[in-house]
Amino acid sequence: MATRHDTAAAPPVKEGGAAPARPPAEALPPQEAKRRARLSRRWQRDVRWSPYAFVSPFFLLFAAFGLFPLIYTAWASLHTVELTAPTDMEWAGLKNYVRIFDDEFYWNAAKNTLTIGIISTVPQLMMALGIAHILNYRLRASTFYRVAMLAPYATSIASASLLFVLLFGRDYGMINWALGSVGIDHIDWQNEKWPSQFAVSSIVIWRWTGYNALIYLAAMQAIPQDLYESAALDGASRWQQFIHVTLPSLRPTILFTVVVSTIGASQLFGEPLLFNANKGASGGAEHQFQTLGLYMYEQGWVNQHLGRASAIAWTMFLILIVIGIVNYVISRRLRASS
Repeated sequence: MATRHDTAAAPPVKEGGAAPARPPAEALPPQEAKRRARLSRRWQRDVRWSPYAFVSPFFLLFAAFGLFPLIYTAWASLHTVELTAPTDMEWAGLKNYVRIFDDEFYWNAAKNTLTIGIISTVPQLMMALGIAHILNYRLRASTFYRVAMLAPYATSIASASLLFVLLFGRDYGMINWALGSVGIDHIDWQNEKWPSQFAVSSIVIWRWTGYNALIYLAAMQAIPQDLYESAALDGASRWQQFIHVTLPSLRPTILFTVVVSTIGASQLFGEPLLFNANKGASGGAEHQFQTLGLYMYEQGWVNQHLGRASAIAWTMFLILIVIGIVNYVISRRLRASS
């Protein structure tokens, strides 16, 4: 005898084979409801806090190698502390800062930093702009030239400085040999003020010109070609297009490279230190190319006055803050005028 199937207890299946709706949480067993609630809270915490976990390595490294040294240097600048006993601090207040501003060697280093910065930055950026303008045209093996521009930047400071020491040698240097071939007497590049600063600046120019050229080249390639076509239809030559189209479009990039190069010049250390290794951190026999970075190194690690060196470091930090404020004001005005 055939039995009759009871279909009233089973939920009806919709047409198309769709699964029945998920039962509400109230219909679940208590243990399953607790498990789902726990997973929901875990998911919410993961969504909320996981981004902070992803960026936390940067802040941990910054706190360990950036923020802590900055705070410790500020605290040490207010004390008399020597390198031989860095934990023995004697409160000095602003004595280190007052002594710095009365120190003629500090102001000499500041002037040298300014002059070397101008001598190295201005020609460097002008040459980089010209090289980028040339590379912006379609050239054969353009990739090779662009890679070659980064070769000096990839070279270590020690190798570059050693090379330029040989080039600027007083008796057997190639520069003096070239000058002697045209009747110019040999120049003592390491012991005279302006020649030594020019030689140190040449190292900076050689290392950073290609790097800035690639930055300008990337900005030039982002300029719409419609602007050049419109200028050409109006009869503008390539020089006029460069003056009236390229340079106005590159104003933010030029400002960026000027600020970055200025910051780099204010922290110049490796090139002058290695240019005359016999004199060490003194920057020549008469401190003729000693920068603020060299002067800070001399006070802290040669003379072992960590408190005074910390005060010098903070004056350099304040100079960078001023540079940043000037950059912010100029960039706002450029955005407002564009």
